[in-house]
Amino acid sequence: MFNKLLIANRGEIACRVMRTAKRMGVSTVAVFSDADRDAPHGLMADEAIRIGPAPAVESYLHVDAVLGAAAQAGADAIHPGYGFLSENADFAEAVAEAGMTFVGPPVDAIRAMGGKDHAKALMEGAGVPVVPGYYGADQDDKTLRAEADKIGYPVLLKAAMGGGGKGMRAVTSAGEMSEAIASARREAEAAFGDGRMLVEKLIDKPRHVEVQVFADGRGNCVHLFERDCSLQRRHQKVIEEAPAPGLSDGLRAKMGAAAVAAARAVDYQNAGTIEFLLDTDERFYFMEMNTRLQVEHPVTELITGQDLVEWQLRVAAGEPLPCTQELLVSRGHAMEARLYAEDPAKGFLPSPGRIHHLAFAKEDQHIRIDAGVAAGQDVTAHYDPMIAKVIVWDKDRDAARRKLLEALGCVEVVGPTVNRDFLLALVENEDFRDGTPDTGLIDRMPDADFVTDHAPDRTAVVLAALRILLMRQDAARNRAERSSDQGSPWHQTTCWRLNDEAHQDLILRHGVAEVTVSASPAHGVYALTWAGSLDEGSAPSVSGQLISGHGLEAEIDGRYVSACVVLVGNEISVFNAGHESRLSLADPADTGDEIGRDAAAFGAPMPGKVVAVNAVAGEKVSTGDTLVVLEAMKMEHAIKAPVDGTVVAVHYSVGDQVEEGVDLVEFEED
Repeated sequence: MFNKLLIANRGEIACRVMRTAKRMGVSTVAVFSDADRDAPHGLMADEAIRIGPAPAVESYLHVDAVLGAAAQAGADAIHPGYGFLSENADFAEAVAEAGMTFVGPPVDAIRAMGGKDHAKALMEGAGVPVVPGYYGADQDDKTLRAEADKIGYPVLLKAAMGGGGKGMRAVTSAGEMSEAIASARREAEAAFGDGRMLVEKLIDKPRHVEVQVFADGRGNCVHLFERDCSLQRRHQKVIEEAPAPGLSDGLRAKMGAAAVAAARAVDYQNAGTIEFLLDTDERFYFMEMNTRLQVEHPVTELITGQDLVEWQLRVAAGEPLPCTQELLVSRGHAMEARLYAEDPAKGFLPSPGRIHHLAFAKEDQHIRIDAGVAAGQDVTAHYDPMIAKVIVWDKDRDAARRKLLEALGCVEVVGPTVNRDFLLALVENEDFRDGTPDTGLIDRMPDADFVTDHAPDRTAVVLAALRILLMRQDAARNRAERSSDQGSPWHQTTCWRLNDEAHQDLILRHGVAEVTVSASPAHGVYALTWAGSLDEGSAPSVSGQLISGHGLEAEIDGRYVSACVVLVGNEISVFNAGHESRLSLADPADTGDEIGRDAAAFGAPMPGKVVAVNAVAGEKVSTGDTLVVLEAMKMEHAIKAPVDGTVVAVHYSVGDQVEEGVDLVEFEED
């Protein structure tokens, strides 16, 4: 076994690999960019080495920097995680040339399966069914358009290299092809350094079912059953589960055998995933092979009881597979949900920013949390916006689904907007609940499922007010203890007023709604009354205490409530009974009127890099025309004209970095 392992990655996968390596007695080395100086993966490792500035191309994708760190640390093996350099054959080759072991497949296998075009041809030769399409070397736009016409729309335009939904576009008509090719190429070049495209027939309502395979250097190859990854957004997986629901035993056996045949066709070793599309007639087609560990590998671990990272390390060290096919057993059901810093109500735009508070369900035999960020850390626009993976296991699918609802309900994030409530809606979706998901399910979901209602109820208002009152009480007590005049009336919290009943007022807002809470203290209990948008009802009596972190224990009219109430500046987040409410504490002198114009229709929706400018000053444009394209968190976002009009001015050029909210284009509606 290895003595020292460098993990050439960041975030939750780096932490995940370290946990197994430490359990096996292998020393670990982390690498970090300037943006990740205080990230958990660096703090968790036995040693951590800086490899460059924040941009991935200057750090995590910088082969010489990674190899230099490994040499400096004296590592004898490198685990690439997933993403970044994990499927880069040149990197794997360079690792071997440097005298270290690459924890992954042989270089020839990465090259054979890394190019989807070449992989399709190999699979056809091995008797594995493939999706009809064009996988040729001629990459001229005219050729791609002609091949799409020949296949027949709709088609799927895909990057020949890489994965994760990058460089992938669904095209429904010939008129969309030119822009789709340009956009997909840019995204593929940015993510993988390779802009080659292939064109496939877009299968109607397919399921995305993949099979985990593993092979050693002694001729042994097994599959560890299948996963359903059909719940996708922009071809990026959102929720995965194992085993895939609703498959017959015969179909499972055929897919497992085809996956093993695919791996043997390229003399594969280590962990890999064979991805299939399954149509409504239960015909399956090879889509691609991921020559690495997958993001969703935990669901396979939970149903098999195997540690796939341990398998990776043992196979890379020359040991045989830890288990034969006959001894592998699938038990129960597992699900994984990806928690992202993104805003579903705004088209899933990334939501970078400082994480002020982060909490999850307690881990046990049913719940596992794989996280790579912590409170106090920034989610930056430089990397994938994943915050954590919430993973559950139970005896059957419905029990696992209910456990996932429970675990997601315990997620608390203050700072970046996250997709937690969207995930909850997805798990409650009828098609998912019935075990009949397909890759178009999210596109068919109603708009209401993408909008989170953070409006406070009566209990949330009471909890927010109590939190502020108790914090003020503690602050006054602390000032008194530090003061030379502890009896000063300025340190009292009795809310005494001249010619009026003792009370203090708090103005709380949610959007345009406002409520004034009046609190009268008496013997540690506050009597609350309020006026505003909420029904006044009876005046509640409330008391409580602050507990560690942001915790609050309260008694409201004899009812005991535990909650988490987080204050960041004047912004208040209340987490209670699985729901998040948001309020703000208003300055009494503030009228609440918003002064100034609305946000520009063409303001940057997030920080990013301008990668394309199609708008020209003085040019007339039509509804839906793309004016500017931004790239952030490895994805492209097109800024389109909402109506017919004229471009007045363009303020940025290709290559410019822009901040959120800046005006990109001035526009006049016709």
